[in-house]
Amino acid sequence: MKTLFTSLLLIIMSFPTVSQTREKGPWWPNATWGARDEAGASNWITPEKIMQALTYAKEGKVYELGHPYERAMPYGGTRSYKLSVVDTGPAAGKNKQLGNEEVISGELGQVGTQFDGPGHIGALIKYGDGTMKGVYYNGFTQEEVVHPDGLLHLGVQHVKPIVSRGILVDIASYKGVDRLSNSYEVTLADTRGALARQGVAESSITPGDVIIFRYGWSQLWKSPEEFNRNPPGIGLEVAHWLVARQIAMTGADTAPTEVVPNPDADLVVPVHQELIMKNGIFNLENMDLESLAADKVYEFLFIFTPIRFVGSSGSPGRPIAIR
Repeated sequence: MKTLFTSLLLIIMSFPTVSQTREKGPWWPNATWGARDEAGASNWITPEKIMQALTYAKEGKVYELGHPYERAMPYGGTRSYKLSVVDTGPAAGKNKQLGNEEVISGELGQVGTQFDGPGHIGALIKYGDGTMKGVYYNGFTQEEVVHPDGLLHLGVQHVKPIVSRGILVDIASYKGVDRLSNSYEVTLADTRGALARQGVAESSITPGDVIIFRYGWSQLWKSPEEFNRNPPGIGLEVAHWLVARQIAMTGADTAPTEVVPNPDADLVVPVHQELIMKNGIFNLENMDLESLAADKVYEFLFIFTPIRFVGSSGSPGRPIAIR
C-alpha cells in the first residue's frame, strides 16, 4: 500500500470546481456529524449500538483477529519495526529486584495488524479559485493537518473505541478456494453471494456494523514476498456498497483490503479514498481470520480500540471477536 504522501502526490482528483472551498466541497462538510468532526464513522458506536453488539457474545469464546508484532512480519514499502530489550539496571534492594523494558521503533501505526485513521489518506484537488490543495476527511487541508511532530487534526486519538457487531464475509470459501488469486477484485455479487451462503441477510446490516473480508491471504503471512505481491481485494463497487450500509469499519487479511493493482491503472488506492477520506470509514488491515472462518463464525461481538497516539495517522492494536 502506498504511504500517505505517495498517495497524496500521485492522485489528482478531477472533482468539479464550482463553489469548491474550504467550507464546501465534494465530500465535506460531513452531513451527519458536522463540519469539524474528526471521529468519522466511529460516531456510529453509541451506547445503544454497543448494547446490541453484546448480544452476539453467547459462548464467551474469543478469537484473535490480529497477528503478533515481530520483526519477521511482512512490511509495505520501506516500513520497518524493531524491538530491543534493555534491563533496568543492577539488582535493587534487599530483594534483588530485576526488570526489563523495551524500546520499539518503526512505523507503529502502519505495520502488522494496522488501523488506518482519519488522517491517513487524502487527495490533491483543485479548488474553485484554481488553487491545488491537499485535502483529507471532512475537508481538512494539508496545511491544517500535516506537521512533522504529528497531525494537527485527524489524529487517531479522535477515533472512539469500536465495540460493535462484526460480520465476516468469507469470500474465499464462497469461491471454493483456500485463497483468492493475485489481484482478484471482489465484486458486489461475490459479497452478496457469500452473505447469502452464510445465512446473513443484507437487510440486517445496520449503521456502525464492522464488515470484514476473508480472502485466505493470511496463510501467506510467513512468506512476506508472496504476501505483499498483488493481493486480492474489494474495488470501488463494493466500497460504494459499504458506504451505503453506513458501516463503522471494514478490513481484511491483506495489507490494503482493496485489490492491488486497481483494474484502472490510473488509480492508486481509490477504495481508501472512498472510505476514509470521503466518508470517515476506517480500515483494519493484515488480519488473521482463519480460526473464525474454520468455526464458521459469521456474526460476533467485535472489539478494537486504536491506541491514542496523539497526531498519528494509524495505530497498532489487538482486534478480537467473541461469539
